[in-house]
Amino acid sequence: MAGTTAQPSSRPRSWWGWGYADAHPDDAECAAMGALLPGTLPRPLPVPRVRDLRIGGPAAEPPASLAHLVTADPAVRAAHAMGKAYRDVVRALRGRPGRIPDLVAHPAGEQDVVDLLDWAGSRRIAVVPYGGGSSVTGGVEYRGDAHDAVLSLDLTRMDRVLEVDAHGRAARIQAGTPGPALEQQLRPHGLTLRHFPQSFEFSTLGGWIATRAGGHYATGRTHIDDSVQSLRVVTPAGVSASWRLPASGAGPSPDRLFIGSEGTLGVITEAWVRLVERPRHKASASLAFTGFRAALDAVRAIAQSDLRPANCRLLDAGEAALSGVRADGSAVLVLGFESADAPVDGLLDRAVALARSHGGRPGAGGGGRAGDAAVAAWRSAFLRMPYLRDGLARMGAVAETFETAATWDAVPALIDAVRSEVGAAAAKVTGYPATVNCRLTHVYPDGAAPYFTVLAAGRPGDEAALWDDLKAVADEVLHRHRATITHHHAVGRDHRPGYDLQRPEPFALALRAVKSALDPRGILNPGVLVD
Repeated sequence: MAGTTAQPSSRPRSWWGWGYADAHPDDAECAAMGALLPGTLPRPLPVPRVRDLRIGGPAAEPPASLAHLVTADPAVRAAHAMGKAYRDVVRALRGRPGRIPDLVAHPAGEQDVVDLLDWAGSRRIAVVPYGGGSSVTGGVEYRGDAHDAVLSLDLTRMDRVLEVDAHGRAARIQAGTPGPALEQQLRPHGLTLRHFPQSFEFSTLGGWIATRAGGHYATGRTHIDDSVQSLRVVTPAGVSASWRLPASGAGPSPDRLFIGSEGTLGVITEAWVRLVERPRHKASASLAFTGFRAALDAVRAIAQSDLRPANCRLLDAGEAALSGVRADGSAVLVLGFESADAPVDGLLDRAVALARSHGGRPGAGGGGRAGDAAVAAWRSAFLRMPYLRDGLARMGAVAETFETAATWDAVPALIDAVRSEVGAAAAKVTGYPATVNCRLTHVYPDGAAPYFTVLAAGRPGDEAALWDDLKAVADEVLHRHRATITHHHAVGRDHRPGYDLQRPEPFALALRAVKSALDPRGILNPGVLVD
């Protein structure tokens, strides 16, 4: 059954910061947040304007056959120059967004992508695939000067659910489909992809696949990897189209080659993805813990049970206070269960019992089980946090996050080391104390994914370099504890040094060979994953 095109939102997006332009904190709210953090600016930096940037003419001109797909509009080019990481935001605030693409292309179908890559390859033009632009690792910008021009390849016109197999619970979907449009088109079939990252409103299916994105769900099928059934990928060497199969043992998986390849090996144009029925039964609760170590033990016990909660988020005391969940020094565990075919109250009761056996106190938010106020407060803060980060950036503060994953035996010491060493480094270079909070976003029987928030005074005019210094400290801690450089945000350019240390050298050799074979002219997202 064929799908239909969802109506795109007309609400204007911010070119320099997260999300919608009208959702950012105003000057008064920025100043109020800055007053809570020592060492910030006396007043917020002005919201940057595209017209204040020095944007020259494009260094390339498309042929007449492709001109209808390509624009050199300065505002469009500026909006495609960077992702949405803290260092991207502060560079925009300081009027230093980096290399602005010469052109932005909006292909309407796969043949357009083929034609654009053919042209770019013949002209030494770098091509940076672009979905929703929500990258927080430098994955959608060009760095360097090895190419004659830069083309941002925006796939968001390819936004349709093309086919739904309700019997097999799968759908064929174009890669440029953003989260809301994807779910809107699946809703009439009673199905859902069940992939809800924090960037859900603004990111696309192709972006999720290219970055091996993790969704909201804390256990079970949360990475996009497990939802991919087959792919179509345009490479400079030809189109790769894998078979749609429930499973296969036929050698290395062709799909796994492109999942997580971040646009360096090819451009994902569509995918068959596995779906599930929309949930009809839900239940949630929260529990408070006096000690964070006891809370870690509780989460491990739940993860190693057969309960598989949809939400199992552990907030340390600082994160609980920052989220408005609880401010008495307690850690808070947020639990949630859902199902399409059966009530989940019994599963929640069992998880709560496990948590209580490790010292958890139910009702951390003061509400009942089904409508716990802590759960609602956390969900609201989760969606609002990127906007508040941008507000703090306008006050000259460092406000950024990074995430990782490690085995349970390494998790406690890893969290302690990140808190102490990153905090000490921030205090040393700024002269002010820093806050380093932690939450667990995803949990597994054999380990967990800690997610850290860093709040510190900035270095006026040099905020991006300051964050780079702090990130280098964090990366060294992760490497020392054999924790991954990223659990679900991709490598991009910012995590590249850590990725180079993490991957085995024979694999790096093979990846470079694949890059050379599929992209012999080196035009696809140069500098990401391999040189």
